[in-house]
Parts: sequence; C-alpha cells; structure tokens
Amino acid sequence: MVESIAREPGPPSKENATQSSLKTTLRARLLAERERFAGTPQRTQADVELAARLADVLRRYSPRCVGLFWPVAAEFDARRVVAHWLSGDAARRAALPVIVAPHAPMAYHAWTPGSPMKEGRYRIPVPAHEDSVVPDLLLAPCVGFDASRYRLGYGGGYFDRTLATWPAHVDPPVTVGIAYECSRVNWLPHETHDLPLDIIVTDAICY
Repeated sequence: MVESIAREPGPPSKENATQSSLKTTLRARLLAERERFAGTPQRTQADVELAARLADVLRRYSPRCVGLFWPVAAEFDARRVVAHWLSGDAARRAALPVIVAPHAPMAYHAWTPGSPMKEGRYRIPVPAHEDSVVPDLLLAPCVGFDASRYRLGYGGGYFDRTLATWPAHVDPPVTVGIAYECSRVNWLPHETHDLPLDIIVTDAICY
C-alpha cells in the first residue's frame, strides 16, 4: 500500500495558490465532461465495467466495513455493488460520510439499502440515525485523476481532513478512488499536502 493521504494541509504558499487555481479550472472542465458522458450508451456500458472491477476490489481486500458515497453530479453509483457485497456476509458493514460541520472532518454513519435517510449538507442524503462506524476501506469519488493515483475532488477538503484525523488506534483505511476513464488526465496538479490514493478503479482498469 502506498503512503496514506492522511496529512493536514500545510500553510498557504505561492506554489499552493497556483496549484489551486489550476485545479479549479480543471475541475470545471472535467465536471462538464462527466455530465456530457451521462446518459450515453457508452456510459451504460462503463457502469457495468466499473461495477465488475469494484466488486473484484472488494473481494481482493475483504474489508469489514466499506465507506461508500451517495452519488451526485453524474458520479458512478456504487450502492448496488456494495449492497450485493453486504448480502454475502451478515458481519459486513457499510457506511456513508456525513459532513457534521463546515471545514471539519466527516463522520461515517452505518448504512444499508433499507436505511431511513434524511437530507444532509449540500442536500446530499445521509442516514437518519447517527450510528458511527470506522470503515477500513473508503470509496472516494474522483472528479479527475492521473496514473500516479492523485485525485481531484470538489475542493472542499473534507476527504483529506477526515483521513488526517483518522483514529490513532486503528489502521488507516485502504483508499479507493472511483472514476470514469473520461476523468483521467495526463498529470494532475497537486499541492504539498496531497498524496496519492491506494487504488483508482475505472471502467477500463485498476490503477
């Protein structure tokens, strides 16, 4: 496994400001491309391929608890794959991230396909209860990524903050980026605190 991305962002610098500006421009372009990809026949087949590769990753790593994400902005919907994985063993658990406060680490609350839901921050559904769990494998949606497994997110920093404050008494989770090949770039600008994910799963390959 590569080094965890659990590191607090460093102080502002001229280099980081430049990289942030590049990320903003790239993020807008990649989000627009993913929206255009949605609803096409190619996207339907891509979902099938990505689901199969994600299922393989879950079999390979055999996690006890998977942290997934509720799909927004034309993201891949991992819920069906995780629901099937849950059905294979009653001891398995899954959880969704919950933003508890602006600019703070997220919590993970237990989820099943039948969980009652409520509206969370940014109007993203979260479990209605507050059963906190600590996943040992996290799925992270990627707006963009490169072959070195650097991830471009939405810019809020929630994923990085969450990993930077991971409980000290447990091992860091395996971090799995989820993306379509149309979101891959040759090189992704990254700041001093950015570290690569452990794996990135797409409709074409696992990086």
